[in-house]
Amino acid sequence: MTHQRLPIGIQDFETIRSENFYYVDKTPIIRRLVDDGRHYFLSRPRRFGKSLLVDTIKALFAGQEKLFRGLSIYEHWDWSTTHPVVRLSFDGKYDTHDDIAHNINNQLDLIEHAAGLKSSRTSGAPPERLQTLLYHLHRKTGQRVVILVDEYDKPILDALGDKELAKANRDYLRGFYGIIKGSAEHVRFVFVTGVSMFSRVSLFSGLNNLKDISLDPRFATICGYTDTDIDTVFHSELEGLDRDAIRRWYNGYNWRGEAQLYNPFDVLLLFDNREFRPYWFETGSPTFLFETLKKKSVGLRELENRLADRSLVSKFDVDEISAEALLFQSGYLTIVEEQREAHRIFYRLDYPNREVQLSLNDELLAHLDTRDRVPLEEAKNLQTYLETQNFDAFASQFRAWLASIPYQWNNSDLARYEAWYASLLHMCFRAVDVDVCAEESSSHGRADMVVQTGGQVFVLEFKMFENAKGADVALKAALQQMRDRGYAEKYLNRKEPVHLVAIACGRDSRQNLLEVRAERAIS
Repeated sequence: MTHQRLPIGIQDFETIRSENFYYVDKTPIIRRLVDDGRHYFLSRPRRFGKSLLVDTIKALFAGQEKLFRGLSIYEHWDWSTTHPVVRLSFDGKYDTHDDIAHNINNQLDLIEHAAGLKSSRTSGAPPERLQTLLYHLHRKTGQRVVILVDEYDKPILDALGDKELAKANRDYLRGFYGIIKGSAEHVRFVFVTGVSMFSRVSLFSGLNNLKDISLDPRFATICGYTDTDIDTVFHSELEGLDRDAIRRWYNGYNWRGEAQLYNPFDVLLLFDNREFRPYWFETGSPTFLFETLKKKSVGLRELENRLADRSLVSKFDVDEISAEALLFQSGYLTIVEEQREAHRIFYRLDYPNREVQLSLNDELLAHLDTRDRVPLEEAKNLQTYLETQNFDAFASQFRAWLASIPYQWNNSDLARYEAWYASLLHMCFRAVDVDVCAEESSSHGRADMVVQTGGQVFVLEFKMFENAKGADVALKAALQQMRDRGYAEKYLNRKEPVHLVAIACGRDSRQNLLEVRAERAIS
């Protein structure tokens, strides 16, 4: 047997199954999906295999029996019955108000032609055309129709920079999707996928019978690869690669299931190129994410290891997008722990893996910097100055970087508090993979930050001051607080040197006043 091929960028189930590409069998989960219900919605980040999943379901209902031979579902499916399938994918561009209708009309033209139906383009707008199509497909075949919608939210997401257009696209899609519920007698199965979890009130008010399985543990692995998949399906690709490094770099996504997941795009490109790189991250442009964080005055430090309930991670609409929902649904944060309190469930969110941690912080540093140099160099310098205990150079480097940050960021309300400066430094260290912990607890309080690098421990405390004369007072207060509250005690039984580092920050960010003073912690 010839060596199997890597399905990089291939979302067509028939191509994968007929041309000797690797395929991770998702049909046991699809079988459960079909057996348990009829109307579903699934949210997953980009490039996670949603389109391939949709195409697999299409081939299944269309009765393409030979493609499923050898797969789990083959012996459990009635191949004597086939269903007409209407598959819609919003993968175009939506820059004007007419783009949605034009795109849907073109797709409906192709579906009608393939089914041997007379074109209905002149008989009405896309919602009416869809209604007519479902009726005629059911009548012609005697079987109810399967409706599959891929990237349902792209027309809205593409227009988020233009709220008027985004709302218009949302309202248009609300009416279009509402036709599906109104044609229930002609519909056998509905599956809608996308990145975001737009509220049912805003988008699916007319299709409110969809069951959201995005955080249903039973379907947590319906997209993505598990460790078992990597070790079995892709076993022959592992030779010469560090298996633990693969986990650190790419594993870690979780939607309340028992298994953590890999983004298929990352894994396939790793096996092809044989080197670790942020493949998934490089394909996206999180500019809107950074603009949202800036607008809401939110730093990544505040969102790491964050406790949120379901309403917060799913809070997504044109008028209101929470930073937690944006980061979680986009794939930059994932669920690392679940906590139950009475009738409520809380999720602890954090980076899924090393790729996202390094890349997101690195990209945000670049987004903050107005110069043509690479801000990652400055992050490495800050690490080096800390490790060599050159605290004057550390302060000078920090001041220089603050001067490069755009006025709109430095003049935000957040820049008047310790958290702003702590967030900036936290991003720097995260971007260069330094072990950093925010608000590390001790028996008497919390240190603002603990950094472990170069075989040493640095306990950092930030204090604000109003003018240059207040810097000395702030530095003394920060050091005294760390001594009195024993912030370093939990590290003193180690062999590594432990340092207390006070960072005094000027309240007026335009002056870039910042001083650093440090001392060795003594037991």
